[in-house]
Amino acid sequence: MEKFFHLKENGTNVKTEVMAGITTFLAMAYILAVNPPMLGAAGMNLQGVFLATALSAAIATVIMALLANYPIALASGMGLNAYFAYTICLGEMADNPNAWQIALTAILVEGIIFIILSIFRFRETLVNCIPENLKYGITTGIGLFITFIGLQNAGITIAESSTKVTLGDVGSPAVALALIGVVFTGVMLYYNIKGAILWGILVTWVLGIIAELAGWYVVDVEAGVYSVIPQITSAADFLPNFSALADTAFKFDFSYMLQNTVDFAVIVFAFLFVDLFDTVGTLIGVAAKGNLLDEEGKLPRVGRALLSDAIGTVAGACLGTSTVTSYVESSAGVAEGGRTGLTSLVTAVLFLASLFLWPIFGAIPSFATAPALIIVGMFMMTSVLKVKFDGDMADALGAFVAIVMMPFTYSIANGIMFGVLTWMALKILRGRIKDIHPIMWIIFALFVLRIITLVA
Repeated sequence: MEKFFHLKENGTNVKTEVMAGITTFLAMAYILAVNPPMLGAAGMNLQGVFLATALSAAIATVIMALLANYPIALASGMGLNAYFAYTICLGEMADNPNAWQIALTAILVEGIIFIILSIFRFRETLVNCIPENLKYGITTGIGLFITFIGLQNAGITIAESSTKVTLGDVGSPAVALALIGVVFTGVMLYYNIKGAILWGILVTWVLGIIAELAGWYVVDVEAGVYSVIPQITSAADFLPNFSALADTAFKFDFSYMLQNTVDFAVIVFAFLFVDLFDTVGTLIGVAAKGNLLDEEGKLPRVGRALLSDAIGTVAGACLGTSTVTSYVESSAGVAEGGRTGLTSLVTAVLFLASLFLWPIFGAIPSFATAPALIIVGMFMMTSVLKVKFDGDMADALGAFVAIVMMPFTYSIANGIMFGVLTWMALKILRGRIKDIHPIMWIIFALFVLRIITLVA
C-alpha cells in the first residue's frame, strides 16, 4: 500500500483513506437509485442499467486509483443522464425505436474522442477556448433542467393546457412525501451529515413504505402507481442477475451515425461539451480542496486523470449506461483526509458490493429520488453566482440564453447550441472577431448546420 499509493508522502494512512473512501461512496451512491429510473424512462432495462451503473463506476474509479493515484471517484454523471433520457430518447428521437441504442453509440464515440484528446493533451485547450460565462451558464441551466425533472417525477409540477405547467396535487402521497424528502435532505445538509442525499432518498422511501402499509399510498398498477415495498422472497434475490446486463451491454446502433451524420455529431458534441469542462472543473476543484495542486496551481498527472475519465466513459457505454465522469462528491472524501488512490479503490470496492443490493435500490420510487434531483439541481445552479451579467454583453446574453433554453425547451443540447450561437453572433456583429478562438468557429459551424437541418 505504502509503495504503490505513497501514503506517507501524501500525509495520510490506510485508516484515513478507508474512511475517506466510505465517505465518498455514501456521498455519491444516490446515483444507483437515480440513474436506473431515468434511463429506464428511455426504455432501458432497469436492472441492467443498475448493474451497468455500479460496474462502470467501479471500473472507472479503479482506473483512477491505479493510473492517476487520486482520491477521485467516477460514475454516471447527473445532467448527462438527463440529456441522454429526456432530451435525446424522449425528445429528439421519441419516434425512433432505437433511440437509447443511438445515444449509447454517441457516448461510445464521445469516449473514444476523449481518449484521443487526452493522449495528445488537447483536452485542456478545448476547455480554455470556451468562454467562462458560457461554462457557468450551461452548468446553471443543467441545474434548472434536473430540478424540473425532479419536480415532474414527483408530480409537484404537472402539464396543463393553458399555462403549460402548473402545481400538482400537493395532497397526494407522492407529492407530499417528495416535499418532505426535500426538506429532510436540506436539514441533513445543514448539519453536514455524511451521505445526506442518499439518506434523504432512503428516508423518503421508508416514509412511502409506511404510507403504503397505513393505506394512504394506494397501489394502482393500471394508473402507474406501484408498490414501494421490496419484493424479496429469498436470499437468492440479492445475487446479481447479470442476464439483465445483456439487455443493455454493447447495444450500439451505428446506422444512425452513417445516415444522419450532422444530427449524430450534434448529439456527440453535446455530450462532449458538458463532460469536457465538467470533468476538468471537478478535478481541479477536488484537487484544490485536498491541496493536491502544485506551486503553479496545476494538477500533476492531470493527463492520467483525464484518461481515466475517458476510459470510464467508454466502459460505461459498453456496459449500457450514460456518460461516466468524475464526481464532485469526491470532495467529501477529501475533506475526511483522503489524499491518494487508495480512497478511490475503497469507493470502487463498495460500488462492486452494491451489485448485491438491486432488490433495495430497485424498489425505490421516483418520488423518493426526486429530492435528490432537486438538491443536485440546486448545487449545479450555484454556478449562476459566477456568471458576470454586468460585463461584456456577448458573455452575459450567451450565458442567459443557455440558462433559460435548457428547461424551457426541455433540452440541454438546445441550451448549449443557442448559448454558443448568441455569443458568437454578438462577437461578430460588434467586430470582436479576435476574441473568438478558432475552435469556437468549428463549434459555430456545427450548430449552424444543425439549425439548417432543423429548418429543412
